Amino acid sequence: MLSWLPESASTYSPDIDRIFYLIYYITAISCVLVLAGLVYLLIRYRARKGQRAVYSHGNTTLEIIWTIVPALVFVMIGFMSRTVWSEIRHTLPESPVRVKITASQFNWLMAYPGLDGQLGTPDDYTQENLMYAPVGQPVRLLLTSKDVIHSFFLPNMRLKQDAVPGREIEVWFQATQAGDYEIPCAELCGFGHSNMKGYLRVRSPEEFATWAREKKAFPLEIATP
Repeated sequence: MLSWLPESASTYSPDIDRIFYLIYYITAISCVLVLAGLVYLLIRYRARKGQRAVYSHGNTTLEIIWTIVPALVFVMIGFMSRTVWSEIRHTLPESPVRVKITASQFNWLMAYPGLDGQLGTPDDYTQENLMYAPVGQPVRLLLTSKDVIHSFFLPNMRLKQDAVPGREIEVWFQATQAGDYEIPCAELCGFGHSNMKGYLRVRSPEEFATWAREKKAFPLEIATP
């Protein structure tokens, strides 16, 4: 089903995909019905020799139906989306794994708290365009930008959030499988926009802990699986 979508790799991506599929199929069915109706009307009421055109005042019952039914569908999708949105954006799970990501033309700067466990201190470990995360553990991201608006996009995690100058926006994800995933910028941000790409490396808790100890990223008790 829709195999062209990026591989799902986070805990909440199936919920997002379900809403996407629902909207996709409702739209596809509606499109087919409208086109079929259009073809029927073109054939049924085509011009014929010796036949005069007849003016139609419409059908009130049909107008009520095609107004109420879409409205109910929109309300249903709205309630479904609200539940998922609340889980993803209004509920930040507790997690010691926090990363500050600063966007700039045209790269991502990833900052990890050092041994003191605090972001924004001299012992932070930083690297460009490469982020590490453990499987099965929430990762909280603090997004900001140095210059213009960028958009941090993790297609496989179904996460996209603008990075805005002067603001710090916190989001999260929890990976369900190890792998390497692209982090493109999804907001046109200048001439180098197409080359603004980073990578997320999701590793097992043991491999993540080994990396964290080597880089002195995170306190030792966090870097221990």
